[in-house]
Amino acid sequence: MLADGLDVLFCGINPGLMTAATGHHFAHPGNRFWPVLHLSGFTPRLLKPAEQGELLSYGLGITNVVARATARADELTAEEYAQGGRLLTAKVERARPRWLAVVGVTAYRAAFDDRRAQVGPQERTIGDTRVWVLPNPSGLNAHWTAATMAEEFGRLRVAAAE
Repeated sequence: MLADGLDVLFCGINPGLMTAATGHHFAHPGNRFWPVLHLSGFTPRLLKPAEQGELLSYGLGITNVVARATARADELTAEEYAQGGRLLTAKVERARPRWLAVVGVTAYRAAFDDRRAQVGPQERTIGDTRVWVLPNPSGLNAHWTAATMAEEFGRLRVAAAE
């Protein structure tokens, strides 16, 4: 789900098994990405994973740090994250979105070798693309509720509209 000049390119960690089986990003029913995207105001209605193609009409896209599907992100190796960060950088340099939003601070830290990164806007840029780290919407992330995630996604939405 990528096009040139997007407002925001969301970047998941890697496809889960349900995403790999369906071909739709964030397809697991326990994943909160689609509800949070709507609650934060990025989409006018709650989209289903199968409707991911509509994102492009809103200036949004989706990609992943690592292409390999796993049951859990902790199955990925440090080298996969590092290689994924290099590939993602090249992808962003080509497509030039205004913002790259990596969903998952642990994935961002591993992919970009930035151990001190926190959720929120980053000092790092990729060309003219600014970077924002969002909380991981996986149902396994108990530190964030859908409401608190929506607040953080909403902060990015406001920044992307400026």
